[in-house]
Amino acid sequence: MLAAVALVRTADAAEPPDEGDLSYRAHIDSPLRFKCLYGYAADKTGDHAAAIRIFEDCIARWNDVYSMIWLAQILEAGVGVPRDQTRAARLMERGAQVDNDAHASLARYHWGVALAEGRGVPRDPVQARRWLRRAAAEGVADAAEFLDHLDRNTPLNLTKENP
Repeated sequence: MLAAVALVRTADAAEPPDEGDLSYRAHIDSPLRFKCLYGYAADKTGDHAAAIRIFEDCIARWNDVYSMIWLAQILEAGVGVPRDQTRAARLMERGAQVDNDAHASLARYHWGVALAEGRGVPRDPVQARRWLRRAAAEGVADAAEFLDHLDRNTPLNLTKENP
């Protein structure tokens, strides 16, 4: 009888604790868009594979800009995956072109920075300023600050578009 109790306790100890439906793990395969927010939790807890899986599904299903931004940041840093600056830039470009998403302004900022710095794409200061001005006009303070930085560091502002 003691052997049976010991086996039950060993089996119980091997099972992961029930985290409930507030855990990101409960949402990895969810068909609900709400799961996109859980990709952040997965990434921040170090489960990059789950985060990537969530973000990629959200992008495929809903063209979710929030997921594009987070996946791009993972790819830029090479966290849990090989660094891929080109794919990261393309995700930001895709997100920047979306008009009906609350996170699109932030994607426009990141896309403008990628163009300004030539990160994953050829450097294009004219297009960089275009996207950064749009993001700044939409309230992204970092975009306005980056534009100011570009203006201070561009000799004679020769690459600026006409206002």
